[in-house]
Amino acid sequence: MVKLPEKVRYNDDAAYVEKLLKALEMRGGYCPCRVQRIEDNICICREFREQIADPEFSGLCHCKLFYKEK
Repeated sequence: MVKLPEKVRYNDDAAYVEKLLKALEMRGGYCPCRVQRIEDNICICREFREQIADPEFSGLCHCKLFYKEK
């Protein structure tokens, strides 16, 4: 499992989380929702890292695996 930053947790849907974690493993850590296998798409992806850096951001990541609370 990925070490989660402060105020970030897995989606409440355990079945969905399990499915996505298996997909992540099969893709070598790259986001299963992204086509390109580039460094920016390694979980936790760059897009979500930038979003969670904003203290005002609250919401799900692109693939809905993680949720960041305010």
